[in-house]
Formats: sequence, C-alpha cells, structure tokens
Amino acid sequence: MYEEFYGLREKPFNKTPDPRFLYQSREHGEALARLQLAVEEQDIVLLTGDIGCGKTMLSRALIDSFDERFHPLLVINPRLSPLLLLRTIALRLGVEDASRQKHEVLEQINGKLYEIYEAGKRPALIIDEAQLIPGKDAFEELRLLTNFQLDDRNLLALVLIGQTELRQRLKNRSYRALTQRIGLQYHLGPLDEQDTRGYIAHRVHVAGREEPLFDDGALHALYQESDGIPRLINVIAGNALLEGFGRGAEMISEEIIDSVVEDRR
Repeated sequence: MYEEFYGLREKPFNKTPDPRFLYQSREHGEALARLQLAVEEQDIVLLTGDIGCGKTMLSRALIDSFDERFHPLLVINPRLSPLLLLRTIALRLGVEDASRQKHEVLEQINGKLYEIYEAGKRPALIIDEAQLIPGKDAFEELRLLTNFQLDDRNLLALVLIGQTELRQRLKNRSYRALTQRIGLQYHLGPLDEQDTRGYIAHRVHVAGREEPLFDDGALHALYQESDGIPRLINVIAGNALLEGFGRGAEMISEEIIDSVVEDRR
C-alpha cells in the first residue's frame, strides 16, 4: 500500500521472523554467536528473553546460518506429552513410521542420529517456546536424548528457546540433571535507544530505502513508547507508515507516532 510512496520494495516492519531483517545489536549478536557455538560443539544451549524481544527471529537466523554440514530440526509447538514429543523429533529426523512405544522410538531416533553422523552432518534440535513444554518428564526425555553420543562427541545439539519463566522453571532442583548439562546460555532483553534507532534504520534499509524515513523526534518517541521491544517497535512503526501515507507525509514525525500510539490506547 505505502511501499511505492516511501521508496520501499517491501514492508519493513512485518511480524514474520524473516532472518534478513535481524538487526545484530550487541545482545542479539552475542546471543546468535552462542547459539552457533553450541551447535558447532553439539552442546546444549538455553536462550531466554522477554516477550517480543526477538527470540524466534534468532532461531530462524540460526537455521539460516547453517551450511550443508548441519541438519536442523525445528519444533515450534512443544506442548506435547513426552511420547508425542519424541515421535515429533523422530519425524523431523526422517523416521517414516515413528513407533508409539517409547523404547522403540528412542531406538529409531538413535539410529537416525547415527546415520546423520555417518553422513558427516551435525543435527541440531531447536525447540522454540520451550516454556510450553508441559512437564518435567518431557524435559527428562530431552536430556536423555543428549546421552546419544560417541566416545569423542555428542550426536545431537539441543537449543532451548523460551520466555523468561523458562529460566526460572529450570532453577528448580527437579531439573538439576538437565541444567547441569547446559553448556551455554543467554538472556535477551529489550533494545536501548541507540539500538532502537539502528534497528529501525536496518529494517528500512533491508526493505529497499537508503534515506532516513523517521525523523529524530519520531525515533525518540518510538523508543519511549515501545520500551525497546522489537515486536512493539514493529507494530507502532508499521502503523505509523500507514498513517504517514494517509497524510501524504514524506517523513514520519513524532506527531505521527503520538497519533498512532493514542489510537492504540
């Protein structure tokens, strides 16, 4: 709708986790580096963060960074019983007829992991929204999957991504066997004002515009109103572009941001 008016090839503030739009702030860059290192080392890594801070985007950027050596397995809805979770993992690995018996599906998973190892690849199990895993038993099955190993290496990297409450949950003593195996972890927070400005400029650039689109007052207001949370930045900035287009405004001003925020209240 407004793309041509503002010299854009596409909408810069879509809600989809397109890794092209990942802005590598200091925190996001560090988080991605730790995820990549854990997968390279076939380790367990925990990434937590506040709602809307870009965890899912990082998971997609991680997968996008893989070369032919890696075999990603993505689970985006882990609200499953232990057996269903194992069967889902088996299916992601390419098991055509995953067993309904736990001991058998574990054997199928182990066999597939060894096949992947023999093919020279490194599987990485990435579980997004891991705070939705319903019980300790499912986490225990995930821990047991990391027992599949050779003398000199693990056969599976495990990436757990979830909201802040996941970190608190795993502090419970009943999860100690799992948490002791977590080699790397990182907690993702909101952007500061400088990174908020960089985030907006980066997304506008990826969408096809070289010149600034938001003036200084608009950028400051965007940070103040979003608290540096990328998801909120996207909502406010996207609505501001619609508002600006409707007004015929060549630049997005603080007044346009204030108007959009007022309409959301």
